[in-house]
Amino acid sequence: MAIPNHSPHRVYRTGSAKVMSRAGTPVENTPAPAVTLPAVASWPWRRAALLLAVVAQLITIAALESADPDPATWAALLLAIAPGPLAALAAFAPSRVARLAAPLTVVVLVAGIAGFVTHTGLFFVPALVAMVVAAVTLWRETA
Repeated sequence: MAIPNHSPHRVYRTGSAKVMSRAGTPVENTPAPAVTLPAVASWPWRRAALLLAVVAQLITIAALESADPDPATWAALLLAIAPGPLAALAAFAPSRVARLAAPLTVVVLVAGIAGFVTHTGLFFVPALVAMVVAAVTLWRETA
């Protein structure tokens, strides 16, 4: 089945736009101030840690709300609330902030897994491994 030709076609333009001054002469391209973007080498690890932490967090929330719920201890509540937002902060924040958020996420995951290891805490081990690699990669990028 073909798409009808009555829709307008996209026009792709190659080349760059020239910025003109008020006098009508081209202005030289001066680079804008550098914004601190997420570091490149650690980005796949931070993204994987975020995905794994959110999935494990949803499993923990489901276990706490199930018909036969797990006990609502400090570790269960910590794992149900903190890993997703902290991993998102480590994944999407600028490098300067991510360098602080990644080790904090590791500490939260270790504390939660240690306190909730007999129930759903083991679901966070892959997220912990990915976040440790991301944190180490982040710190090596600055050196």
